[in-house]
Amino acid sequence: MKKDISEILKKIINNLGYEIEEVTVSKSNRPDLCDFQCNDIFKLAKENHKNPVEIGENIVKTINEYEDFNTYFKEITFCRPGFINIKVSNDLINKYLKIIKEDEKSLLNQEPKETYVIDYGGPNVAKPLHVGHMRTAIVGESIKRIINYMGHKTISDVHLGDFGLQIGEVIYGVLRDKLSIDDIDIKYLDKIYPEMNAICKENEDIKNECADITKQLQDGNEEYRKLWKKILEVSKQDIKKNYDFLDVSFDYWYGESDAYDYLEETEEILKQKNLVEESEGALVVNVKEESDTKEIPPLLFKKSNGAYLYASTDLSTILQRKKDFNPDHILYVVDNRQELHFTQVFRTSEKANIMPKSKLEFLGYGTVNGEDGKPYKTRSGNTPKLENLFNEAKEIFISKKEDNKNMSEEDVNKIVNSILKFADLSNTRTKDYIFDLNKFSDVTGKTGPYILYTYLRINKILESQNKNLELSNNIYNEPDRDLRLKLLEYSEAINYAYKERMPHYIADYVYNLCVSANIFYQNNHIMNMEDEMNKNDWLYVLTLTNKLIKQCLKLLVIDIPSIM
Repeated sequence: MKKDISEILKKIINNLGYEIEEVTVSKSNRPDLCDFQCNDIFKLAKENHKNPVEIGENIVKTINEYEDFNTYFKEITFCRPGFINIKVSNDLINKYLKIIKEDEKSLLNQEPKETYVIDYGGPNVAKPLHVGHMRTAIVGESIKRIINYMGHKTISDVHLGDFGLQIGEVIYGVLRDKLSIDDIDIKYLDKIYPEMNAICKENEDIKNECADITKQLQDGNEEYRKLWKKILEVSKQDIKKNYDFLDVSFDYWYGESDAYDYLEETEEILKQKNLVEESEGALVVNVKEESDTKEIPPLLFKKSNGAYLYASTDLSTILQRKKDFNPDHILYVVDNRQELHFTQVFRTSEKANIMPKSKLEFLGYGTVNGEDGKPYKTRSGNTPKLENLFNEAKEIFISKKEDNKNMSEEDVNKIVNSILKFADLSNTRTKDYIFDLNKFSDVTGKTGPYILYTYLRINKILESQNKNLELSNNIYNEPDRDLRLKLLEYSEAINYAYKERMPHYIADYVYNLCVSANIFYQNNHIMNMEDEMNKNDWLYVLTLTNKLIKQCLKLLVIDIPSIM
C-alpha cells in the first residue's frame, strides 16, 4: 500500500517540476490524525530554495485534484511547517486485504533464493541444559523459520560442544570413581560435571590432568574415545528431550569433534597464506585492522602443546560447511559475550579466503535475568535446569485458574511453550531481559497466553459461520478500520524481522494485532447481526486476522492449544 501512495506522490511532485527519485511514506505516529505521512517537503524546499509551506500546499492541492483521488485517498491535508498527512480510502484498504487473504506472502520482499546455514543451540555435552540455553534455541529456531518463510533454504546445525575440557573433566571423574561404561547415565553426568568443574578451579594439577586427557582424546586414545561416545550418547538423549519439548529441531547434530577432520587442512591453508605466527610456541593469526577502535587480540589457533581450541574448530567448521553445503550465509545465534571470539574467527576466515566475513553473521543475544537484573537463578542461587523451568511454568499456569487443572497435558505444554517463547521473542534479541514467570503467564498484557486466548476467542465465532466469504468495499466504524489497517502491516513486520534477524518485530506485531482485534470484538457484536453484508465483511476480516495470528505464532515457534 505504501508503495502505491509513494508512486502517486512521486508522479505528482515530479509533474510539478520538483525532481524527486523516491518519496518516503511512513506510518503516522498520530493515527488519530492520519494513517500515513510524508516528510519530504523539507528536503524539496531546501533543494529548490523555496518555502516548505508553499511547496507543501501546492502538492496537496494538486493531489486533491487528482482524477483517481477517491481510489487511493480518503483525505490529504498539509500540516505546517512541512508535513503531508494521508488518510487512505476504503477501496485501497480492501484491495490489499483481498490480496493478503489470497496469499499472505504476496507483499513480502522478493529476492534471489539463497542457502543459509544457521548455527544455534551449541550446548556443551555432559552438562544439563539450563535457562541460559533457552534463548539460543528459541531465537535460532524462530530465525530459521522466518528465513524459510521468505523462500530461502535453511540448514540448521546444533554444533555441540563435545570435545572440550569439560569432557576431559568428566572422563577424569569416571576413572576416579572406577565407573563402568554402562553406569554412565544422565544422573551421574548431572552430578560429576559441576563437581569436577569446582575441583579444577581449586586444584591446578588435576586441571592439567584433565587437559591432558582432553588432548589424548582428541589424538585418538581408544579408552577415552569409548567413554566419550557413551557420554555423548547419554547427553544427546537429554538435550534432544528438552529441545523436543520446545519444538526446536536441527538438520544436523554435528559437534566440535566433526571439525577435527578439517583441522590439518585449515592449518595448511593458514600457513600457505602466511597468516600464522609463532608466539611462545603457539600458533596465532593477527586479525587487527587499522579501523579498530579497540584492541582485537590475535586468534589463538594452536596451543604450544599442540592442542586446538574453539577458534580452531569454529574456523574448520566454516571450511567444512563450505565444502558440504556451499552456503550463501552462515548465521551464528550465540551469546553477546562471544562477539570478540567470532570477530577473530570471521576475520581469519576472510584472510584465509575460506569464506568472506560479509557472509558470516554474528547474531548475538542478551542474557535472561532475574528480577535483580542478574542472570536468572533459582531461590537456592543456582541456575535452574531447563527441564525444571518447564515444570515451574506448568505449575504457575495451572495455579492461575481452577479450570486449568482439567486441561490435557498436550494443551498445557503448548501454553507453557507460549509463555516461555513469547516472553523471550518479544524482547529485542540483542538486549538482556527480566524473566518473570508470573507476569508472562497472565492471559492479559503482552504475553503468549493473551495471543492464544485472542485466537481461540475469534475461532469460536468463526467455527459456526459460513466459510465462503466475500468482501465488499465498506468499512463500518473506527475499530473496524483500525483492525483492517493493522492487518496490512503484516508484510512490513515480517520483512523487518527477516532483514534484521529480529523476531521481536513479529511478536510486537501480533500483540498489537490482537489488541486491535479485541477492541474490534468488544465494539462489534457479530453473532446477532442481521445485516448480512456487514456480518460477512466482519467475518472475512476476522478470518484473515486469525490466519495472520496463526502464521505469526508459527514463526515464533508457538503451537495453538485446543482450549484455554
